[in-house]
Amino acid sequence: MDKIEKTIVLAAPRARVWRALTDSREFSQWFRIAFDAPFEVGKTMHGRVTYPGFEDRRAEIVIERMDAERLFSYRWRPAAIDPKVDYSKEPMTLVEFRLEDAPGGTRLTIVESGFDRVPEWRRADAFRMNDDGWSQQMQNIERHVTA
Repeated sequence: MDKIEKTIVLAAPRARVWRALTDSREFSQWFRIAFDAPFEVGKTMHGRVTYPGFEDRRAEIVIERMDAERLFSYRWRPAAIDPKVDYSKEPMTLVEFRLEDAPGGTRLTIVESGFDRVPEWRRADAFRMNDDGWSQQMQNIERHVTA
């Protein structure tokens, strides 16, 4: 229970999927966290959640890698949604978006790892919530890049 992995083939060229992942404005549209600055490797990004019912929440990600049209990754604290909890001392998980050519478009694989470092008292819930969340995000990005 350390890693979540999801794969989908998107009926869109690799360049289109890459833009949806790495242009912070596009990412904000389908991912439902609004960032107000461009993504840059090494940069800590702060965003506002736009998912209905969670609009008062903030998110923080640290951009790890941007290997053009191949790998985009960042670190964050999974399921850090309780406004009464200070998550800032917790370790972050690593989220990787891997792109490959596939018949009919682009294979997108999302891997989130590092759950074994999430505090035990919330590890199972964070894993379950993010596993469900990544299933939804796969649908979101598919709608976004094929619209």
